[in-house]
Amino acid sequence: MIQSNTDGNPAPSEYSCHSASDHGACPSCASGERLGFRFSYAYQPIVDINHQQIFAHEALIRGVNGEPAPSVLSQVTEDNRFRFDQACRVKAIKTAAKLNMQSKLSINFLPNAIYRPELCIRSTLEAARAHNFPIEQIIFETVEGERISDAKWLTEVFREYQRIGFLTAIDDFGAGFAGLNLLADFQPDLIKLDMDLIRSIDQSRSRQAIVRGTVGICNELGIQVIAEGVETPDECKALRDLGISLMQGYLFSKPLFESCSHADSLAWPGGLSS
Repeated sequence: MIQSNTDGNPAPSEYSCHSASDHGACPSCASGERLGFRFSYAYQPIVDINHQQIFAHEALIRGVNGEPAPSVLSQVTEDNRFRFDQACRVKAIKTAAKLNMQSKLSINFLPNAIYRPELCIRSTLEAARAHNFPIEQIIFETVEGERISDAKWLTEVFREYQRIGFLTAIDDFGAGFAGLNLLADFQPDLIKLDMDLIRSIDQSRSRQAIVRGTVGICNELGIQVIAEGVETPDECKALRDLGISLMQGYLFSKPLFESCSHADSLAWPGGLSS
């Protein structure tokens, strides 16, 4: 189990990666170095509007007192990037299990921080086992807008994650460096459409055409589509009419610090019955 020291600070296992064995483990995994700063999470629901259920919660970095993400991310450097990525996974799972989260859990990861996916995933697997959180309920998502030093490397990481049993997702799809080229080489389980495509989509024929085409491609490839950044009932209805049922945004709920949502507490827009 991951515990706290007597002084109330996190134990080394929560903010370091030292789970891989010395035989073939990557150096950062084996070192067990401390991260050097603390953080927590807020959780925002991803909803299924057709069934008015919560599909997943995305874990969003916050300071220990709920401070916004930049207060934490500003402390991430090239030297601690890997340890931060590993600590994020463990903390997100631990907190979700403590909240008795019943939905899927979506965790952002840093592909450029991965050394060898089959070895560096061990801390995640150990955290899932320690807290009885099913690995098939864990989604790993990476931001398409982050420049990936090697796209083939990202594909290799994702394929290893799928082999183990995790779900995979591309965030901010349509706003980054990979786009359709990535889908040609690898099909994640989910893509999350960039919120700039979603904004005022009910009033934009061009956005509707782009999203309709993307949904068609994803349906053919067996990829589920999530619309993120949904803020108005009209956007929600337009997206549903385009064949999207999974959505995330302030229309339904803001991120909740160290808490998760329940379907009966969400602000479901009216007029969505089939």
